[in-house]
Amino acid sequence: MNAPPNMIELSFERAASRCADLTPLVYQRLFTEHPETQAMFRSQGSALVKGSMLALTIEAILDFAGERRGQFRLIACEVVSHDGYGTPRELFITFFAVIRDTLRELLGEQWSPAIGQAWDTLLIEIDALAGIAA
Repeated sequence: MNAPPNMIELSFERAASRCADLTPLVYQRLFTEHPETQAMFRSQGSALVKGSMLALTIEAILDFAGERRGQFRLIACEVVSHDGYGTPRELFITFFAVIRDTLRELLGEQWSPAIGQAWDTLLIEIDALAGIAA
């Protein structure tokens, strides 16, 4: 019997078929919904920082939603790191919801209730992980 598909992974695969780079979409949403975050990024080299941060976050999400081989631990490390930058914990967690919402908008009719449920569960688990890192 086949294992059920990983809905988080499926959402990223579907998004990749529609968009080569999620970075501008994710950060546009973040800055629109949370304008205070724009000041957190320096102007010089900001695009590289954003792209790298998003790529590492996606790798951590996929690992956390999958086999949990270790990349997911980056989430707990970055909670502490962002605390040092003065980033409120809630705002750190919000970034994951922004990624979800960007994917949902991008996928449109390809966003299924199963994908939505998988993301809801994932966000609850990430929130719990961030609480442990406190």
